[in-house]
Amino acid sequence: MEFWKEKTLAQMNTSEWESLCDGCGKCCLNKIIDDDTEELYYTNAACKLLDSHEGHCTHYSNRFDFVPSCTQVTMDNIAELTWLPDSCAYRRLYLGKSLPSWHPLITGSKTQMHQNGMSTQDKIICETRVKYLEDHIVIWPMRNLD
Repeated sequence: MEFWKEKTLAQMNTSEWESLCDGCGKCCLNKIIDDDTEELYYTNAACKLLDSHEGHCTHYSNRFDFVPSCTQVTMDNIAELTWLPDSCAYRRLYLGKSLPSWHPLITGSKTQMHQNGMSTQDKIICETRVKYLEDHIVIWPMRNLD
């Protein structure tokens, strides 16, 4: 059943909600907001818990114990999380769009997402190895295929 077509975000149960996450890892990238222009910049410096090859959190269920500032995407805050990439399933569904064609719920695996370059797979550096975030600004997280 394609529950994401039948239900609103608010109607989804916890399992459905969690399965919307494609595991791209883009939300785990450090971001910079220009104080003057309020423009958002993504970096390739990722949270210390993000697996650089698989693109998922290595301690997802207890991530807040390790990274208290980690943001959980919920119905209560989705409207405010404007820093989520345009390719994010939560953002897309919230804005009335469909899931992207490469999404694991559609394809059955993360393979197409990785092949299409829509994840952080093999593109990141751990934030603990970064001295200046400004030196790590990248544009690939803003890419959106469909």
